[in-house]
Amino acid sequence: MYQHILIPTDGSPLSEMAIQQGVALAKSLHARVTALTVSLPFHAIAIEPGVVFAMPDQYPKDCEAAAARALGVATEAAQLAGVPCNTLHVWDEFPHRAIIEAASKSGCDLIFMASHGRRGFSALLLGSETTKVLTHSKIPVLVCR
Repeated sequence: MYQHILIPTDGSPLSEMAIQQGVALAKSLHARVTALTVSLPFHAIAIEPGVVFAMPDQYPKDCEAAAARALGVATEAAQLAGVPCNTLHVWDEFPHRAIIEAASKSGCDLIFMASHGRRGFSALLLGSETTKVLTHSKIPVLVCR
């Protein structure tokens, strides 16, 4: 069946739940996993002219730290389950594109990811990376709720 599962994470509790379930699925299938997190490139946010909300020198460091935390959860879960696990941290303006590209480049045959959990108007307005992956991926996607 599936031999290599990509598990994207954004570090949220819902993503952590998907990691646990994705690793359990991998264990039952004797598959390996690749955990992925995507950071967005820095964009200065001006509150008013001359005032910048985020500092460009600190942003990459903060993203690296957040990625290490999120991927650490996956690494730990995989180690506890005895499942081989690689980790990836990539930078992309469009996380859904990065997820699909990482799955393809890594030779994954399943993407196992959390739904964002948005409902109603916010889901319609903001969309969901999960929905975009489902729409554009040629690799099977299993959504964890």
